[in-house]
Amino acid sequence: MGYKHLKFARDSIFLVTGGAGFIGSNLCEAILNMGFKVVCLDNFSTGKRENIEEFLDNKNFRLIEGDIRNLETCMMACDRVDYVLHQAAWGSVPRSIEMPLLYEEINIKGTLNMMEAARRQKVKKFVYASSSSVYGDHPILPKKEGQEGKLLSPYALTKRVNEEYGRLYKELYGLNTYGLRYFNVFGRRQNPDGIYAAVIPKFIKQLMNNERPTIHGDGNQSRDFTYIENVIEANIKACLAKPEVAGQSFNIAYGGEVFLIDIYYLLCKVLEKNIEPIFGEERRGDIKHSHADISKARDLLGYEPEWSFEQGIKVAIRWYLENI
Repeated sequence: MGYKHLKFARDSIFLVTGGAGFIGSNLCEAILNMGFKVVCLDNFSTGKRENIEEFLDNKNFRLIEGDIRNLETCMMACDRVDYVLHQAAWGSVPRSIEMPLLYEEINIKGTLNMMEAARRQKVKKFVYASSSSVYGDHPILPKKEGQEGKLLSPYALTKRVNEEYGRLYKELYGLNTYGLRYFNVFGRRQNPDGIYAAVIPKFIKQLMNNERPTIHGDGNQSRDFTYIENVIEANIKACLAKPEVAGQSFNIAYGGEVFLIDIYYLLCKVLEKNIEPIFGEERRGDIKHSHADISKARDLLGYEPEWSFEQGIKVAIRWYLENI
């Protein structure tokens, strides 16, 4: 179970793009703890230096400050790298609706640059972050690969395009690509600030500050909230996946369904707050319900998520209490 026992060649080098971000910095930490070398590529547009500060003195850690929109930078970052864990992207459905051109530049062209650099530098495996947003308006639950609906945002479109390029780069060039469709990841180092912040850290910080959080909609939307440790496991296991299953995408979640209003009152209870939320308008581009079928990742990647929402949220709250 887990990923810490997994075996790689002793001299393996992992490149984590977006390595100063929430998911990226956790991947850097996990790989360093396993004893391998990590190259972190980040331009700090959304990543934070404090997320990687503790790694800077580690002899196995190398930081490249650069942008995935520059092919030369991507080529340099992929030099002598065995595994690429491509997390660099701009997230947030609402922000993508406001800034579609920027999302095209970063999420599509930037990812294409990384795939091309990985191909030219003969990287063994290219694992990249996709998103549950690719399911769009398809109503069936649980969400299953191959049953996608109409896309609802530029962000979702960028991730669907990433997956198509991942397929083509396997079929045309033999690059072993693996797309991981993340379902609402949460945990340590997730940014609680800003209007586009993820809901769990944002609620936690607001409640700690005795502010009234806003829930968009009636709170009855559901999500398959996925603790960061499960995502780390998926990325590491994808690096060991068979080439025969490359070019595909996989749901990465716990496989549960939690309603937003229930999360809100759970946080109130744990933080000992008696604050009623504000109910605002639904956000454009949001999916109403999200619940993953993870059988494909289990069968083809050996993915066995250990952390339930209930386990993860306790650890996450503790982290925010200690670090905010």
